[in-house]
Amino acid sequence: MTMEIKNLVEKHLQNNQPSAWFEELYAQANQNPQQIPWAHLQPNQQLIEWLKNNPIHGKQKPQAVIIGCGLGDDAQAFAEAGYHVTAFDVSPTAINWCKQRFPHSPVDYVTADIFHLPSPWQQKFDLIWECRTIQALPLNVRAQVIKQVVALAKPTAKILVSTHIRTTEEAPNGPPWPLSSGELNQFKQLGWQEKCRSTIHRENNPISIAMIEYQQ
Repeated sequence: MTMEIKNLVEKHLQNNQPSAWFEELYAQANQNPQQIPWAHLQPNQQLIEWLKNNPIHGKQKPQAVIIGCGLGDDAQAFAEAGYHVTAFDVSPTAINWCKQRFPHSPVDYVTADIFHLPSPWQQKFDLIWECRTIQALPLNVRAQVIKQVVALAKPTAKILVSTHIRTTEEAPNGPPWPLSSGELNQFKQLGWQEKCRSTIHRENNPISIAMIEYQQ
């Protein structure tokens, strides 16, 4: 990320508001997606591959939740694949942006904070999609965030996590702060087993990109 964004993040961390910087970033972007580093205006390609390989069976639409939905492209992909989708972001500007981009979307776009989720969402969803939100939050809140992710899942759910992976347990420079094996092991400690993983390795870069599927 740019130094400007790093300064923005640091300002909110000093105020003990680890997720507040998202709203300021989206608001400052003034609807210019080029000002949002992760806004590619298309769905995550690993997700698209997963959806192709895991079609929905039966007539009932599974409930999916998209954590930190950004500008909504991943949420739309889930909806097109046949899911009933709830997509949330801590930034009301981002949520309004999604509604403007997809005015006729069946996705339920909601402003919500991963640290303070609505109680009716507890164990509600059949599929949870977490794409690089955890890595955008500091290490000292990571365990809390992972617990919140898990709390959304039905016992029969699948949790999909897309993240950058670091090879050491040492604290990285960030943001973003790639996840370590020890941090990912917190899913196992909460009862969720890694079922499969697809990984993208980049030349001369020790940080890889992984999409991990967890089930109980």
